[in-house]
Amino acid sequence: MGTNRSEMPAAIREIVGVYHADGGVMGELRYVLGKARGTAHCALCDITHSTVRRKAAWDDACRAFPHPVRLVHLNERSPEEVAACTLGTPTVLVSFPDGAYRAVMGPDDLELEGSVSAFFDALDGAVSQIMSSDEGLGAPGVSAGQSTETDLGSGV
Repeated sequence: MGTNRSEMPAAIREIVGVYHADGGVMGELRYVLGKARGTAHCALCDITHSTVRRKAAWDDACRAFPHPVRLVHLNERSPEEVAACTLGTPTVLVSFPDGAYRAVMGPDDLELEGSVSAFFDALDGAVSQIMSSDEGLGAPGVSAGQSTETDLGSGV
């Protein structure tokens, strides 16, 4: 994680983590039952939550990361976030001030055995790569109002 908010450019609006599960009482219940049966898995859930609640280490790391981090469930995504989930879910998107999104971590990238520190190390690397990219900050990505194939996915 080695950077702090003051060391990174402000060209990124926020980081959006997208769970591979629906939110709300029914979505959470479906996920918990599916996880117990071995039919549901979300690597991002494993990173952010312990058995019953959000990990304190997650909250601490979010406070220390140079960009705001927001988490959403499948059924809570904006149309732009749905369109930007080009790597599948769970995924991590970078949101830019112009409304564009870029997927930077997909399901395989998030298989980190639930490690918060490994997640933020990988995210820091992904963000650094974007910041130094010759393609520019928002490209390739999905801009507000741009339509692409969507990933509506199941919460279970």
